[in-house]
Amino acid sequence: MKKRSTLILIALLVLVLAGAGFWLVRGKSPGGEHAKAAASAARPTLTVTVAKPETSELNVTLSANGNVAAWQEASIGSESTGLRLAEVRVNVGDAVKKGQVLAVFSGESVDADVAQAKASLAEARATAADAAGTAARARTLQATGAMSQQQINQYTTAEQTAKARVEAAEAVLAAQQVRGRNTKVMAPDDGVISSRTATVGSVVSAGTELFRLIRQGRLEWRAEITSSELGRIAVGTPAVVVSATGAMVNGKVRSVAPTVDPQTRAALIYVDIPDVQQNTGIKAGMFARGDFMLGRSSAVTVPLASVVPRDGFNHLLVMQPDSRVSMLRVETGRRVGDRVEITTPLPPDARVVVQGAGFLNDGDLVRVVDALPGNPTNGAAK
Repeated sequence: MKKRSTLILIALLVLVLAGAGFWLVRGKSPGGEHAKAAASAARPTLTVTVAKPETSELNVTLSANGNVAAWQEASIGSESTGLRLAEVRVNVGDAVKKGQVLAVFSGESVDADVAQAKASLAEARATAADAAGTAARARTLQATGAMSQQQINQYTTAEQTAKARVEAAEAVLAAQQVRGRNTKVMAPDDGVISSRTATVGSVVSAGTELFRLIRQGRLEWRAEITSSELGRIAVGTPAVVVSATGAMVNGKVRSVAPTVDPQTRAALIYVDIPDVQQNTGIKAGMFARGDFMLGRSSAVTVPLASVVPRDGFNHLLVMQPDSRVSMLRVETGRRVGDRVEITTPLPPDARVVVQGAGFLNDGDLVRVVDALPGNPTNGAAK
């Protein structure tokens, strides 16, 4: 009996060890690994938010680059020779009015010349009056024969010569008076002083430039566009010009160049930028970029965060009915704020992943939650 009990215990121990080995081998079998992988795959990869594409009206623009220059720049110089510059009344950046005095030359020598010309004119007039009286008396004696015809002709000639000398003296006086007026340098038009070379005490010759003036304070943006885009721009088209400093100003197309550069195949578009003093961020000589506003058109837009760039292309992660995502390659267009235009047709009632899109791959299982308040994707469908 004792030997039988021992055998039964040994048999039970063998059965237990065999069962344990069977379950151990079954847990390491391929079927067990597949079960574990299936259980892991059933868990979502990431929690995301989604949004529906929206249709809105966007501006149609044409971008260009170019230089900023003065609309017209006037050169203001001296018309007098050998005069000393006594006073300079304006500086660079000053706004001036037409006829405003910009500088004054010393006029002592001119005043003396004017006085001398007046004296010469008075002398010539006195001489002319005497010659006219003598000629009149001679003509009264012509009928009596008391004076020869030759003498009468001499007196008449002297009268005409005296009149000519009066006219010459008047011309000299007028010239000296012009010189007197030229001692004041005046602005030829309204505008802003852009350059000054006038220095008090200097003696300049006629024609020497003293100031440069931006006429009417107007600048212009000379934008360059390709010849293929030339037909899209017309006079009066609004434009937004952005300087290198980031300053933005609105302008309008004033004219379109009638020719195209044969080397670059680019055409110039002249955009008026009014009131140079208010547009302090844009100066003549700057390089600027800008956009021509050609109208508005309908566009399908999505949040910028939903566009995933990979392998040199843009993609959207589109939600599928089984809560998995499908990667769709798309073409993008205009950008306004935090939204971007999608030019590729999207499926009807499409929902695109926004938050977390950059961490997903094609076919990933995700869990969708509502967007947080204040998030750009707020209001997205779940």
